[in-house]
Amino acid sequence: MTAEEIIQQWMDTCCSTIKSYDHAGHMNQISKSVQVYGIPGFEVIGYDDWFKQCEYEFNDKLVKSASYQGLKIKHEEDNKIMFLTIETINATDGNSEERGIEILLIKEEDGHWRVVQERLINAIEIARAGLM
Repeated sequence: MTAEEIIQQWMDTCCSTIKSYDHAGHMNQISKSVQVYGIPGFEVIGYDDWFKQCEYEFNDKLVKSASYQGLKIKHEEDNKIMFLTIETINATDGNSEERGIEILLIKEEDGHWRVVQERLINAIEIARAGLM
């Protein structure tokens, strides 16, 4: 598979697990060592925090869907791919949140690609990447 195909498969799986409220399937896309940067009010978010937040949002059906627009690969190796994209999260109350993100996927020992790092990016980085 090409890097683009790996990324697309990962994004498609994330979107489908959100839409079906498949918490276990969604968390299988996320490395146990994940770190998320750039969330206001938090220095870093790890796997346990992500797990609890998704569990709450899925159980209460707060999120309706997710989608990704644009793709800019920054770096790729046999077991790592770093890319930029724009993620949109649609809530069941009609609100939506669109944000630029930098994602690092790694191929873990079981052969599954998972996000190990995510960072929110600002409008300047989005524009430089040609995502908007």
